[in-house]
Amino acid sequence: MIYADNAATTKMSKTAIAAMLPYLDEIYGNPSSLYLAGQKAKEALEAARQTVARCIGAEPREILFTSGGSEADNQAIRSAAQFGAAKGKRHIISDTIEHHAVLHTLKKLEGEGFEVTYLPVHENGIVRPQELEAALRDDTCLVTVMTANNEIGTIQPIRELGALCRARGVPFHTDAVQAVGHIPVHVKDDNIDLLSAAAHKFHGPKGVGFLYAKRGVRLQSLIEGGAQERGLRAGTENVGGIVAMAAALEEAVGTMEENAKKLAALRDRLIAGISEIPHSALNGDAAKRLPGNVSFCFEGIEGESLLLLLDDKGICASSGSACTSGSLDPSHVLLAIGRVHDVAHGSLRLTLGEDATEAQTDEIIAAVKDVVAHLRSFSPVWRDLCAGKGKFIL
Repeated sequence: MIYADNAATTKMSKTAIAAMLPYLDEIYGNPSSLYLAGQKAKEALEAARQTVARCIGAEPREILFTSGGSEADNQAIRSAAQFGAAKGKRHIISDTIEHHAVLHTLKKLEGEGFEVTYLPVHENGIVRPQELEAALRDDTCLVTVMTANNEIGTIQPIRELGALCRARGVPFHTDAVQAVGHIPVHVKDDNIDLLSAAAHKFHGPKGVGFLYAKRGVRLQSLIEGGAQERGLRAGTENVGGIVAMAAALEEAVGTMEENAKKLAALRDRLIAGISEIPHSALNGDAAKRLPGNVSFCFEGIEGESLLLLLDDKGICASSGSACTSGSLDPSHVLLAIGRVHDVAHGSLRLTLGEDATEAQTDEIIAAVKDVVAHLRSFSPVWRDLCAGKGKFIL
């Protein structure tokens, strides 16, 4: 099997597993307890907080542990909206290719009387700083733009966007779920006020993540109950998961430069090979993208059939976000960069992991070429296009 869906989730690293195991068996106390077993768990929790903070250039007190990226997105956005509304500010700026954890939260806020401006990303999938600058208003209470897109891998000019917000005194949030552990992220240098991350995207466990909130940025609790996480996130902390997340992140950051160089080379090899398929197109910017992300559209085929046939060949891939894999609608991300519905349906996302090899990359290229040719051989849409009964788009 060749696993090429690391944007959906990653395999836990041996380092993360080893770090986690003692807190499932030996050191299992509740970190809120006063006795020794609880205090040992508390010490591990705070050590993990320090590690996570150090990896993104934050202070330990600015790290809040959550169940993952979606919860962190919700808490960041709802907090900024609540405190903005208290000051008479009910305008939010985002963009059209955000993860649904952001988009669905914004939609709910629109129903509560907030106004949301969605910036375009153009055909390369990137927000233009000058368009953000033009959209900022005196009543803007939040700007939220993801660091790197989960479907097409494009990396946004976060530092420039954050600087514009900082100059206007507007809180800046970024969903960095796909970025943390894969590309450099430094919250101070990048002018970030709020940041969301999830452990299972960088070889940590599922069900755990964190929210960075710059000192002085107020947060609203989403979960009421105990006083855990300074009263901002009730519920007994997942100590084992948090310790494993910290270990995975520290390892990922420590090997980031080496891994990024290797993955970028394999990514470009994959892009070059798949680009040889007629009437195909790379989605997103060719250079400003995550090291391991490759996203293509193919004319005349359906993405679902493509994935099933690749699975038969032992290749795990996706057509876009794992969170919307059951949807029959084309990706909102692909539509936002200008792909028409018929073409957007024929999409493929391949996201490589650090253990990928050149041989595996070449095997993927050959398999994609074979499957696309096979599907087109009995596609009435493709037959009509080849017969001149329609116009090729790609």
